[in-house]
Amino acid sequence: MRIVIAGGHGKIALRLERLLSARGDEVYGLVRAPGQADDLRASGAEPIVCDLESASVQQLADVLSGTDVAVFAAGAGGGSQAHRTVHVDRDGAVKFVDAAVLARVPRFLMVSSMGAATRPEGMGDQFARYLQAKGEADAHLTAQPGLEWTVLRPGVLGDEPGSGRVRLAEHTGRGGVPRDAVAADLAELTSAPSTAGKILELIAGETPVAEAVRAVS
Repeated sequence: MRIVIAGGHGKIALRLERLLSARGDEVYGLVRAPGQADDLRASGAEPIVCDLESASVQQLADVLSGTDVAVFAAGAGGGSQAHRTVHVDRDGAVKFVDAAVLARVPRFLMVSSMGAATRPEGMGDQFARYLQAKGEADAHLTAQPGLEWTVLRPGVLGDEPGSGRVRLAEHTGRGGVPRDAVAADLAELTSAPSTAGKILELIAGETPVAEAVRAVS
């Protein structure tokens, strides 16, 4: 499969690129800075220098031409100013979705966040803006009838090694999850179109990743 990942230099994306390239997929990652290209090549992906904030929908559609699966894994990052959260986490995602529709990409995976579009009690304004942006991006994706979309909402992310076991469901309850597990779950979801139309939460658990994906398919 040809798979294109927005946010190709992110911590989840680099892990995902290694998994996909190892199984023989043709993997491309969008990066903003040319200096990030070598890291993608080391992960088995071909870098495409393209700034989500400034690229047009048509430019992104050209990148996505002939793609089997589009993955949005970009993010402004913790501590980003409010305008960048809006420009990347919401507007960048919306443009990438629109580009996928224009390019007739059949499958789309959105890396969102648990609690998207909510504001739990005691949450600071900065993280609330992030969840609002993620929720609005998710809503735009789920309104597209021509895409086999799946939204993945991980819990609190960690960099500890993944155990290969997760809990994946429409509602999991709060919890943490290693980025290794998120990448492994996304790799399984690329070839699980029967999960289309689902918004899934992901935390660490006791079920092997492939089995967890099959259970929600």
